[in-house]
Amino acid sequence: MRGARVSRFFILSSVSLLSVLGASGAQAQVTSREGIALQNQIQQLSDQIQQVQSRAQSAPTSGGSAPSAPSGNGDLVSQLLQRVSTLENENREMRGELDQLSNQVQTQNATLTKQIGDMQFAAQNGGGGGPSSAPASSDAPSTPPTAPAAADKPVTALELLKTGQAALKGRDYATAQSNASQALKLAKTPNGKLESQFLLAQSLAGQKQYRDSALAYYDAYNRAPKSPRAPEALLGVSASMLALGDKTSACQALQKLDSEFPSATPRVKAAVTTFKGRASCH
Repeated sequence: MRGARVSRFFILSSVSLLSVLGASGAQAQVTSREGIALQNQIQQLSDQIQQVQSRAQSAPTSGGSAPSAPSGNGDLVSQLLQRVSTLENENREMRGELDQLSNQVQTQNATLTKQIGDMQFAAQNGGGGGPSSAPASSDAPSTPPTAPAAADKPVTALELLKTGQAALKGRDYATAQSNASQALKLAKTPNGKLESQFLLAQSLAGQKQYRDSALAYYDAYNRAPKSPRAPEALLGVSASMLALGDKTSACQALQKLDSEFPSATPRVKAAVTTFKGRASCH
């Protein structure tokens, strides 16, 4: 009796597994040859289990054969359970392959849809862009002659100084610095180099590059220590050092200015007085 109950337990378990497997197979809706073959195997296995169940139910009524029934049924149930497990794994693998194929199809459809949209966009906008570029090519021959003429025109240091000084007045300090640097290279006279150097110092100060402007002002002073630009250059050195917070160096520049140019212009003298007050010079 106990062996028969065990057999019924395994049979019922296998029947449950088959029912679950059949349900999952139905949900997957497999129509391939492998799927049909798998369903046939499941049906055959279900029939075999039903036969075993019938034998198990009739085992207690047969007196002499009862002891041998549990052993045979147990082996058969074990085989059936193993086959159920194998079929379940195969079914799971097939469902995984189906899901993978479905994802690939969706990806390909999305890619194809995007390509079609891109082609339509290019067709709609490409037709309008083509004609608009044609008139531009017809006007092209009229513009090149003026460009080479401007490029071939020589630029002198004097012209660079004039445009640089105009840029300085307009507070375009970057352009003033560029013109001053080029004029400094092209200038051939001492006065041209001095004016270029002074413009360079002014443009650097305008950009608040005070350390560089102090050096540029002092270079302008060294180029012509006795020229009218010399006291203004020393004044520029003092102003740059004040901006950097170096009051000692600012006072030294002002003392040098007083000692070397006692007869400086009123404007320079007024600036010296102002800077001395800011630097607390003694």
